[in-house]
Amino acid sequence: MRYLFVVQGEGRGHFTQALSLKKTLELNGHEVVSVMVGCSAKRILPAFFTDKIGSEIIQFQSPNFMPSAKGKKSPLLISILYNLLYLQVFFGSMLSIRKTIKEKQPDVVINFYELMCGFTYGMFNPAPPMVNIAHQYYFQTPGFTYTGKDKYQFELLNFYSNLTSLRATKILALSFRSDEEWQYGNITIVPPLLRQEVMQQEPRNGNYIHGYILNSGYADELADWSGRNMQQALHFFWDKKEVGKTEMLTPMLAMHQLSDTMFLHYMSGCKAYATTGGFESVCEAMYLQKPVLMVPTHIEQECNVIDAMNSDAGVGADAFDLDKLLNFVPSYKKSMDFRYWSRSAETIFLEELTSFGVESSSVFATI
Repeated sequence: MRYLFVVQGEGRGHFTQALSLKKTLELNGHEVVSVMVGCSAKRILPAFFTDKIGSEIIQFQSPNFMPSAKGKKSPLLISILYNLLYLQVFFGSMLSIRKTIKEKQPDVVINFYELMCGFTYGMFNPAPPMVNIAHQYYFQTPGFTYTGKDKYQFELLNFYSNLTSLRATKILALSFRSDEEWQYGNITIVPPLLRQEVMQQEPRNGNYIHGYILNSGYADELADWSGRNMQQALHFFWDKKEVGKTEMLTPMLAMHQLSDTMFLHYMSGCKAYATTGGFESVCEAMYLQKPVLMVPTHIEQECNVIDAMNSDAGVGADAFDLDKLLNFVPSYKKSMDFRYWSRSAETIFLEELTSFGVESSSVFATI
């Protein structure tokens, strides 16, 4: 079968999921005809993705979360209002997606949580079925209970998720764990899409803390903590523009430009991991059995943190309080459950993506 990927370009999670799924499909005789990526002026495509995807990449303008003035939190409503200024540009993006679908003639379009792809199907309803893949769809199932304080933001997130999946034939909700029930309407619970490079890593017990920050404003917090704890080595990654491959913010805090191989190398050897709440890197830490501190930057990452804590991955916080992470490390309990669940992904995804029929589907996901 022939597949067209449409990938949201925010963070690194959707990129690694696309890399993993592409390799699985191609090893089993299928073809990815092209990869479209929704980008913004504030983000650059990471080299690990452009170097390894091995397919034509077509970029288009897409909405993105807006960080606050300090480069930290990303209020969803402010992001939505800001992106309304670019409606004409985004309409051009929808035309680009429709044009590419017509030219490439895929059997299936796989949408990694890209809003413009959802709008394209909602407005133009292209012929190939669309399958949506993301962890965010798990928040729409009875398996997840929101325990945060801002239920309005949570409802807004689910509304946004519905917009990404307009006319979706099937929705695959990535999950930290398997549920007793795995089907809710057209939403199916599936394992995370970890790459083989992750599964091939041998965990080591190093003395440094590893981390990833999506918004560079958190670097000041890290530098402040490092200045007060000069005995602790820190190796963090970011995708900040116009900086070197490695910036030493303190003698013990190294900020590395996002790199696939280096990131996994430091992940496999760390004693703990700190991140801004992205689903994919938390999965990688869970697979390598590393305790995690999660500092969400917006509502979807807050939900990630709630879900990860329910899976005993680590602790959540409002700031990069690495003391909290170090205090958690002695009580962290390693488990093989996540590894077993993750290793079932290839079989499950091949079944879901190659043996479904094209059914009429409702405009919104139904639970």
